[in-house]
Amino acid sequence: MNAVEIEEAISALAEKPFDRAEFPFAFLEAFGNKETTLKRLRSGASNKSDLGGVLQTNNIHIVTCDPGQVTATLHALKASPATVRGKAKFALATDGESFEAEDLISGEIRVGPYRDIHEDIGFFLPLAGITTVAQIRESSFDIKATGRLNRLYVQLLKDNPAWGTAARRPDMDHFMARLIFCFFAEDTEIFSKPLLFTNTVQTMSASDASNTDQVISTIFQAMNVEQPERAAAGLPRWVDAFPYVKEVARFV
Repeated sequence: MNAVEIEEAISALAEKPFDRAEFPFAFLEAFGNKETTLKRLRSGASNKSDLGGVLQTNNIHIVTCDPGQVTATLHALKASPATVRGKAKFALATDGESFEAEDLISGEIRVGPYRDIHEDIGFFLPLAGITTVAQIRESSFDIKATGRLNRLYVQLLKDNPAWGTAARRPDMDHFMARLIFCFFAEDTEIFSKPLLFTNTVQTMSASDASNTDQVISTIFQAMNVEQPERAAAGLPRWVDAFPYVKEVARFV
């Protein structure tokens, strides 16, 4: 599984009601573990945990615990002889409300609400054999954004089958490129205001989103018209904050 697929799987897991007994196996499945591997862990054949959790040798020791016991459980995981014998690289404790995890090689720690565990997906990527560096670990937002854009792309094609035809595919790709540019511009402060694109779409769209396509289209049009010419082009004043894109005008 790639990073985007893993992020999607962990996001879906975090949105479900917490199942204390099932969580360790669902977590490992999200990182690409096969059913045969999970069956061996479930049966105890390969589960080396001495704390009633799940210990996958050379990988991770996971324990779910009672509410409020996450910190104490992580300490127990680190002190566990089985963790050492099993050469676990990660320890993870959660009570379904919060989680704490530690990279036992580097000592790096992650702590947060259980529902936000997907935000630290970059930290956990080595569990899937994906080597990371600091820049990749810190790019969890980009991983999540890529996954959501991918889901949007798939959903748009489902709702508009004609867009997937050879004749319309360039239009679809062009539209996605425009969205990616806008999100990139927000992240890198190309836009003058934080979250300018996102907030404008939310503010100007009707409650039932019936005019969202028109709002986005107007924003794209504005970024392809220089400021002095916008009034003559009939563009509304609420798009004035968007810059003329210049070199990348072909994207918008």
